[in-house]
Amino acid sequence: MNTRTAVDATAGYYQASVGLRLFRLALGTSQKLWPRLAVRGAVRLFTTPLPPNWLRRAARWEAGWSIERWSFEEAELTVYAQPAAPHGPVALLVHGWGGHAGQLLPLAESLAQHGWRPVLMEMPGHGRSAGATSSLPQFARAIDYVAGRLQQEGHRIGVLVGHSLGANAAAYAASRGTGAARLVLVAPPASPRAYTRYFAKVFGLSEATRAAMQRHIEAREGVLMQNFEPPAVAPRIRIPTLVVHDRGDAINAFTDGQAYAHAITGAQLVATEGLGHRKLLKDAEVIGKVVLFAG
Repeated sequence: MNTRTAVDATAGYYQASVGLRLFRLALGTSQKLWPRLAVRGAVRLFTTPLPPNWLRRAARWEAGWSIERWSFEEAELTVYAQPAAPHGPVALLVHGWGGHAGQLLPLAESLAQHGWRPVLMEMPGHGRSAGATSSLPQFARAIDYVAGRLQQEGHRIGVLVGHSLGANAAAYAASRGTGAARLVLVAPPASPRAYTRYFAKVFGLSEATRAAMQRHIEAREGVLMQNFEPPAVAPRIRIPTLVVHDRGDAINAFTDGQAYAHAITGAQLVATEGLGHRKLLKDAEVIGKVVLFAG
């Protein structure tokens, strides 16, 4: 991974407002005077999706979709379903950190045209979903929950597609058995532990504060961050897998996608050029390859 690129991307993500710049200053100084307070503040910021979800709540949605809000872990999930092919297999689509379901609409609509029943889910604290915080483990639990409810209703999960952190969570969920027949990982990050280091570097946190933040999150969520990395999840993924990653991705390096493709037995890797981290979600060629892989 290009560390400088990852740090720059992380810095850009958190430099969007004066408030966040002040928060960085407060974190950097409080760890010297009130270490426990600094850890709590770091955990809160690290688990807060940005931009805030209220920016998406008023966004218009395409006609012909049903929108439901499901209670989930003292927050909620928003589930968008395209009933154009109500008896077709479900394509469950998951956005990334700070993302929203609308980013996956081009792929969803193409899948619907090919007989699929796309279902898009919006995580707590994202888009229309209530909640102020979230986490990678919660993403994975939400995927498992939504997939389980859909199967309980008689639907078959034909393909599970995740973008960015949603791909990381999808890989973990698939490794534990979601019932999905196929898996597509789009621009996945390979190491959540590494991201805590970029976060700490941007905010001037000491290694002691960073490590305490990681331990706090792991203890609260009941899972270690390393359990989400390719060496941990790949041996348990036994369904056909497609990995799509751009060589110039400045958020999650191309080597992250390679790590998944190399670790998952039989996985295919599609490398793109010039699409970065998000443009590949609406690229016609990429969408075509995902639909073809889905079958």
